[in-house]
Amino acid sequence: MDRFQIGTVTVHRIEEWQGTFAPPSYLFQGYTPEGWDPHAEEFAPEYFDPATGHLYAFLQSWVLDTGKQRILFDTGAGNDKDRPNIPVFSNLQTDFLGNLARAGFQPEDIDVVVCSHIHIDHVGWNTRLVEGRWEPTFRNARYVLPLADRAYWDPDDAAAGPDGVGAAVNAGMYEDSVAPIVAAGRAEWAEEGFAVAEGITLLSCPGHTPGSMMLEVAGKDDNALFVGDVVHHPAQIYRPEWNSVFCEAPDQARETRRRVLDLAADRKALLVPAHFGGSHMARVLREGTGFRPVLGALGLS
Repeated sequence: MDRFQIGTVTVHRIEEWQGTFAPPSYLFQGYTPEGWDPHAEEFAPEYFDPATGHLYAFLQSWVLDTGKQRILFDTGAGNDKDRPNIPVFSNLQTDFLGNLARAGFQPEDIDVVVCSHIHIDHVGWNTRLVEGRWEPTFRNARYVLPLADRAYWDPDDAAAGPDGVGAAVNAGMYEDSVAPIVAAGRAEWAEEGFAVAEGITLLSCPGHTPGSMMLEVAGKDDNALFVGDVVHHPAQIYRPEWNSVFCEAPDQARETRRRVLDLAADRKALLVPAHFGGSHMARVLREGTGFRPVLGALGLS
C-alpha cells in the first residue's frame, strides 16, 4: 500500500474502489468547457478517462499510525449497503478489509475512527453485516463524527435535513452506517478544534455537509490537511468556485474551499482529498489570484 510520513506519524492509504464515475459536466456545478478544456490533458489518465469522458475517482481511507494510536480517517462506502439511487456504490463486495490487513492492520487494531462528514462514501465501513445485523466493524474503536451532521442526517431529529440529490443518494445511510454506532455507545460527536491526538486536530469545513471537517496533521517540518470532500478533483483547485453536485450548502462550500486552499498554499501543506487518483494528494501553489495543483509522487513510497 502507499505510505508516507508526516513528522512522527506514518500514513497508510487503504483503497476500497477505483473507477470512472461521471462526466465533469455532471459532477461540477458551474462547469464550463472553457474552465475544463485547458487542463483536460493534464488530468488524463489518472484523474480523467478521455475514452469515456468520465472522471476517474477512488474510494480510499487513511490509517494514521502515531506509534501510540491507530486512527482511521473515513471509511468508504462499505459492503452490502443498498444504495438504489447511486448504483455504482450499491451492494459493493470489495476487499477493503483485506487491503487493510495487507497494510498491517486488523479491524481490532484501530483505536479511533474519524469520519470527515456523514455521506455514504465516508461512513460505509463503520459497520458490517453480521448474521443480518449491522455491527461496528472496528470493535475497539471510538468513532468521532461531526456534531453538526447528526441533526442534519438523523431521521429521528426534528431539525430540517437534506432534500434533493443529498436525500436521494444518502437514503438509508444513517440507519445502516451511523445509528448502529450510536446504539453501541461508540459515537463521539466533534466540533471545531477537536483534538484527536497530539498534533492531530479537526477543523470545521462546512458546506459540503453542515458538519464537514478536515483533519490537520502537524509535523515538525511538514503538515498535511486531510480534507474529505472539500475538494473532489484537481479541477477544483484551478476552479474553487466549482462545487460538486453533492454539496449541501453551495455558497458556503465555495467559501470553505477557497479558505482551505489558502491555508494549504500558505503552509505548503500536503492536501489529501478523499477521492484523488494519481498520487492521491497535491501541493497547492498560488497563481495570480487563484491556485494551481502540483501533482506527482510527493513523497509516496
